[in-house]
Amino acid sequence: MGLLANLLGKILGKGTPSPQSTAAPGAQPPPTGASTPPVAGANPPAGASAPALVVDVTAILDGLANPEKLDWRKSIVDLMKLVDMDSSFSARVELAKELHYTGSTSDSAAMNVWLHQEVIKKISENGGKVPPELLKS
Repeated sequence: MGLLANLLGKILGKGTPSPQSTAAPGAQPPPTGASTPPVAGANPPAGASAPALVVDVTAILDGLANPEKLDWRKSIVDLMKLVDMDSSFSARVELAKELHYTGSTSDSAAMNVWLHQEVIKKISENGGKVPPELLKS
């Protein structure tokens, strides 16, 4: 399993990145008791999956034990540490390769900023609800 898949699994509760999410800790199920009228043209095509559940990333990450006061919102190292992953330089270089980083890995500050932005984007693309300010490039 790749580092990205492992990271997404720890946050979203699934093992591999995909456009559809399955029920996970922190997932918000659709409201019950109220039915919504069908909208013309809104039904998924035959064989398509139901809409994915959204996972509140902030609630999950803020809810983790954090005695070091790690700042997952700004730091890839802190995000990886918070979910109990290896955050060493070599692990971050491996993650950068997995995400097709084209910059110099010897400039770790630039690589870390890029990695954090890409990982947050991947979390969002895979069913994670992240604060909008984190999705700004």
